[in-house]
Amino acid sequence: QVQLVESGGGLVQAGGSLRLSCAASGRTFSTYTMGWFRQAPGKGREFVAAMHWSGGMTYYADSVKGRFTISRDNAKNTVYLQMNSLKPEDTADYYCGATNRRAGWPINREYEYGYWGQGTQVTVSS
Repeated sequence: QVQLVESGGGLVQAGGSLRLSCAASGRTFSTYTMGWFRQAPGKGREFVAAMHWSGGMTYYADSVKGRFTISRDNAKNTVYLQMNSLKPEDTADYYCGATNRRAGWPINREYEYGYWGQGTQVTVSS
């Protein structure tokens, strides 16, 4: 089992950058595929980015491709989401998820992740 805690959210102007962090408990972090999702007010949770447990593969939603980068540091049990060129439509609560699912790639559906953090809020002003 793994517990996740996100941080790094805040208020930023359009065009700015933020780096979100997701710290995981446990000694098996390196065996989990990690993902970032977001939920805007009044909308469902949507996929943002994922990194395979091996670290060798990443996958992004079209809406963030080229602007966001997911990375992980297994020594620190942490996954990051670097967000550049932020837009007002990026405003949402951002959640990290963990899964030990092995079948298939990309793993980009909410139901495929069994563990979630509490979320961190990102607001992008125009």
